[in-house]
Amino acid sequence: MSRQVKQFGKVAVLMGGWSAEREVSLRSGAAVLAALQAAGVDAHGIDAGRDVLEKLSAGKFDRVFNILHGRGGEDGAMQGALEVLGLPYTGSGVLASALSMDKLRTKQIWQSMGLPTPPSAILRAEEDLAPALRDLGLPLVVKPAHEGSSVGMSKVTRAEDLHAAWALAARYDDCVFAERWITGKEYTVALLGEQVLPAIRVETPNAFYDYHAKYQADTTRYHVPCGLDAAALARLETLVKQAFSALGARGWGRVDVMCDEQGRFWLIELNSIPGMTDHSLVPKAAKAAGIDFQELVLRILAQTLEGGK
Repeated sequence: MSRQVKQFGKVAVLMGGWSAEREVSLRSGAAVLAALQAAGVDAHGIDAGRDVLEKLSAGKFDRVFNILHGRGGEDGAMQGALEVLGLPYTGSGVLASALSMDKLRTKQIWQSMGLPTPPSAILRAEEDLAPALRDLGLPLVVKPAHEGSSVGMSKVTRAEDLHAAWALAARYDDCVFAERWITGKEYTVALLGEQVLPAIRVETPNAFYDYHAKYQADTTRYHVPCGLDAAALARLETLVKQAFSALGARGWGRVDVMCDEQGRFWLIELNSIPGMTDHSLVPKAAKAAGIDFQELVLRILAQTLEGGK
């Protein structure tokens, strides 16, 4: 690995940014930066502001570890800028990043390919609420289409609460949709290159795996092994690879899936730059596969040496 470390050259670790997920990105970035530096990589943290491209150009970097979460960093904008600068970067390219950040377009692509994802309805205006309620039933979940970390999401169990859920989501995004709630168990599956990491079953006492459950709570439980039998696990892994490939994703990422009470899997979303904090799921899955945090970040960064960016 020491020879490869030298091949990396000078590495910028992009973190922070200006999205609603800024604080999580700063935590992820600090963990990635520390691991890379401990491995001997000439890595430098950059809190990405609107002058980030000037900083990257002035710094004469050789490649970028992009750990920006949310808009501006995970949605194809930063990927396009890095392409213009000619800087190799971690994770998916422009198109896959843009698609996966848009939960609604992601669902539409999966549906077009016959992959299972819960029915949904776009909530453009107040008059869309009643038809969505009629078509999807209760409970349902209301989401901003372009936010991550469950920002602006609400589970709705009573019809009279739908308007407030829509108004909350609309504070974060002008594209809001409702999705049928899947009652069952929640799984998350990370991919590292061609390797599917062990599936994790997530269990929380909260209404759903929300921001608090993801990053703050000590009551969230992560089950590895996930408890599925071999046949079900094989079906889940195949579905996740299909979902990842359908969007043109590459490098690494995480797919969230629900399993209903009949044992059917439903694709929820693809995270193209998942969290890398002490509460995050990809490091937990990697650890279960015998990959420590330092090896994980080095393997993600090593993908920038393989071309194709």
